[in-house]
Amino acid sequence: MPGTSGSSLPYSNKKVTYFGNGYIIGLAMAAGIGGLLFGYDTGVISGALLYIRDEFKTVNESTFLQETIVSMAVAGAIIGAALGGWLNDTYGRKKTTLLADFVFVTGSVCMAAAPDPYVLILGRLLVGFGVGVASITAPIYIAEVSPSEIRGGLVSVNVLMITGGQFLSYLVNLAFTEVPGTWRWMLGASALPAVLQFVLMLFLPESPRWLFIKNKQVEAVAVLEKIYESDRLKGEIEQLSSAVEEELQQVQSMERIGYFTLFSKKEIRLALLAGVGLQAFQQLTGINTVMYYSPTIVELAGFVSNKTALLLSLMVSGMNAIGSIIGISLIDRCGRRFLVLTSLSGVFVSLGILSGAFYWTSLDVAAVDVYQTLEKAGYACPSLLESRNPLWNCNGCIDAGCGFCAAIGNQMLPGSCFVANTTAETYCIQHSRHWFDEGCPSSHGWLAVLGLVLYIAFFSPGMGSVPWAINSEIYPAKYRGRCGGIAATVNWICNLIVAQSFLSLINALGASKTFLVFAAITFVAFLFVLAFVPETKGLTFEEIENLWQKRAKGQSKTKKISAFKESLLDNGQKSQSVGSGM
Repeated sequence: MPGTSGSSLPYSNKKVTYFGNGYIIGLAMAAGIGGLLFGYDTGVISGALLYIRDEFKTVNESTFLQETIVSMAVAGAIIGAALGGWLNDTYGRKKTTLLADFVFVTGSVCMAAAPDPYVLILGRLLVGFGVGVASITAPIYIAEVSPSEIRGGLVSVNVLMITGGQFLSYLVNLAFTEVPGTWRWMLGASALPAVLQFVLMLFLPESPRWLFIKNKQVEAVAVLEKIYESDRLKGEIEQLSSAVEEELQQVQSMERIGYFTLFSKKEIRLALLAGVGLQAFQQLTGINTVMYYSPTIVELAGFVSNKTALLLSLMVSGMNAIGSIIGISLIDRCGRRFLVLTSLSGVFVSLGILSGAFYWTSLDVAAVDVYQTLEKAGYACPSLLESRNPLWNCNGCIDAGCGFCAAIGNQMLPGSCFVANTTAETYCIQHSRHWFDEGCPSSHGWLAVLGLVLYIAFFSPGMGSVPWAINSEIYPAKYRGRCGGIAATVNWICNLIVAQSFLSLINALGASKTFLVFAAITFVAFLFVLAFVPETKGLTFEEIENLWQKRAKGQSKTKKISAFKESLLDNGQKSQSVGSGM
């Protein structure tokens, strides 16, 4: 029987180390390419959007269209994640991965060849579907082929691949900055890792746990033989067989399990609350405002060049990858809960720095030299010519839909406010001045970049990896696909909300107050983890299931005790009423 302690191993004290079995690493890396697709798509659009705006005038003039191009992939991911649970449970992890890769490649080709923004949006939808399916399939597959003592770290390999994909996307963005058809190459290149994973998965096995559930024990044992040494193999087979015995007896009923049936079991409800809550807060704390819009944020902080914005964003993305490596090394040592709480604490401070940076930027802003502007009357911003609406600084100029042409040398000196068009921009640059139409020059831009780097440094090891690791392990095997699908769907819905609303929030509240909103959400997330997320470090799947059952029984006893106390109080109050009335 499996042990009851958090660090117990079935039948053997011999632990599997990360590099003790190359076969396990190979499975994790191949499945983790799904995470690479996820990360690449997240990162590449932030840089490609700068050049899409340059090519399509309608996109440049519409904040809504920009948000839609970014968030349509998230909409597709919601559909993919919602269907992914059913696909995983019905057809297995391997076939589901192959389907995700095929759809992703189709979407990549569609994006690269898009003749207008609307075909581009369709391609983003298809790519998003593939990413959504992969986002739940990869961590489940890795968790189910991993020994319990290194499961957290191996599942975090998927997160490392996500952050590695983001870093790769910025390198690709920089590589194609001077190439004709810039953004098409950026988006089209994403098909290559999907093709690679498709080919690799053709030769990889199905998850042994899924095979056991589908009564294919011979195939499952053949996989387990490559994962465990002989002195532990028998124990693992017996444990796995015992764990799915009930499920094998209910194969027919299992196929009829509906999503509402999940909520009839208190222990599943508690697990879903923890898993879904973590996935929601992963997005609502603002991670994809950083990853989707980091070049835009850098521009808002006063760094005008597309290339400079991409270079600084590359630094942010590199910190994300480093943080994922740190998370892999700590998750099975320090535990999931400790990592998340530490991560949220640092994210809260980082968001405060970002908010402060943009607040100071709004105060320390270059003025508009009206006389200098009117010298080039043909370029002057129309709002500047209305005496009722004078533009005294750069912020007012950009808020009016115009562009700010900074002074020569010191950008913080008074500059010109010109109409925002290519002619005025060219004139400004030709006269050795810098052109700003997204954000204003600032002496505090470095503080915003510092806030971004610190945000990623704290987010990545904890909130970046732990939600996916926990959701791959906290549900019983027969519900894992469906529950994981629900949690991933919530993740993508929250991702969509953040991606679709971020630029609008910036326009409505300003950058400083927008980051304060995310800081408040981060504080709520910290309290949520304290209350609802248990530690699962080193536990087997069966021990985690027992943990939820104990919590459910504990809650029931607590409710009964509370009800009993209330009844005593009610009876006492009634007795007093009777006594006082006699």
